[in-house]
Amino acid sequence: MKNRNIHTIRSVEPGSIAEELEIAPGDRLLSIDNTEIEDIFDYQFLIQNDYIEVLVEKEDGEQWLLEVEKESDEDLGITFENGLMDEYRSCRNRCIFCFIDQMPPGMRETLYFKDDDSRLSFLQGNYVTLTNMSDHDIERICRYRLSPINISIHTMNPQLRCRMLNNRFAGDALGKMDVLHEAGIRMNGQIVLCRGINDGPELEYSITRLMKYIPCLESVSVVPVGLTKFREGLYPLEPFTREDAADVIRMIEKYQKECLGKYGTHFIHASDEWYILAGMEMPEAGRYDGYLQLENGVGMLRLLEDEFAESMAARQSREPLSGFYPEEELSIATGKLSFPYIRKMAKKMTEVWPGLKIHVYPITNEFFGEKITVSGLLTGQDLLSQLKSRPLGSRLLLPENVLRSGEDVFLDDMRVGDLEKALQVSVNIVKSSGNNFVEAVLGQWGSRLRQDI
Repeated sequence: MKNRNIHTIRSVEPGSIAEELEIAPGDRLLSIDNTEIEDIFDYQFLIQNDYIEVLVEKEDGEQWLLEVEKESDEDLGITFENGLMDEYRSCRNRCIFCFIDQMPPGMRETLYFKDDDSRLSFLQGNYVTLTNMSDHDIERICRYRLSPINISIHTMNPQLRCRMLNNRFAGDALGKMDVLHEAGIRMNGQIVLCRGINDGPELEYSITRLMKYIPCLESVSVVPVGLTKFREGLYPLEPFTREDAADVIRMIEKYQKECLGKYGTHFIHASDEWYILAGMEMPEAGRYDGYLQLENGVGMLRLLEDEFAESMAARQSREPLSGFYPEEELSIATGKLSFPYIRKMAKKMTEVWPGLKIHVYPITNEFFGEKITVSGLLTGQDLLSQLKSRPLGSRLLLPENVLRSGEDVFLDDMRVGDLEKALQVSVNIVKSSGNNFVEAVLGQWGSRLRQDI
């Protein structure tokens, strides 16, 4: 068999099938069951069988044909030099709202890469426009039953979608949703709302058209366009007002009631930013249908508050048994969007444990512009400039989304260690759950409370 695609193995998991078979980093996977592997889609599908034949080429050129008997859901335990086992596909659109086009010059090259790869949608939850997918790609998704596929819809008006994405094929690409729907592929949708463009009657039209895909289309989020200060020469977009946000919420809640009555799901969801902008309370947990759209900021604050309340209730029921009362001064920095919620949680903790003194600081995004209020787009330099003259206590807590995944680098390439040195304070990175927040604030005291119970 002639192989066009040869995939180099980067690592082998200890105790895995691959280690038992003496597969090693540097080896190359040639085929599975005499089938050439195009990319990660093929690999994930082919290893599902309980008996497979794996052809591997060692670094010296010797080829091994390995027979593997395993559980059908058991992985081989290998990772590849290229996670997709193929080249990443970049976006061919020029969307009027694209955040990457609003990035300043001089940042690291990876921040300017626009992905539009259906494989990243399946593996990592990224959203794709479908404009970069061939009929072959759609056929493989349907054949392999790959779900869910997350789709950047923006509008169901084909002509408007062409204009918004600056791609004359963007309207026709919506037809691929019909193919996925007919094959029973689970999907989630996203609408980036632009004032005066795809809102109002256009949003209502999109919602009603999308309802026909229920239940395969499990959820659709509506998020406001993010506008940085670097928009010179780009399409003129305006921020939403408080009244606009209230109108969006009213429309979405109207269709939530309709969908719940007809289909048993709320289906269409407004991101947290709309409720904050409108000055309205977040919906109760049951309205989020299991939090399918957390990555789009839908229900993050409700979930955080509820988890925090549960963690505090559990702590308070156990704490008197320990006899320990934490005493520490510390600080928390976050984006302006979540600041009121973090401040309220910190206040609750100081009421329960008066020995705690917690400073909570909202960080203005000077780097991208004040309209950007999420903590995930804060930079090290903004944190440094706005915290250097503030009382910080013994520790500074930061949410984990300020860093690149799995690394200690902020968007502007400042490292956590650099920030610690400049501020002369220990920096703790806090995971996103309410329980993690409580644990992080209590610090060493939390460990002592657990040990003493």
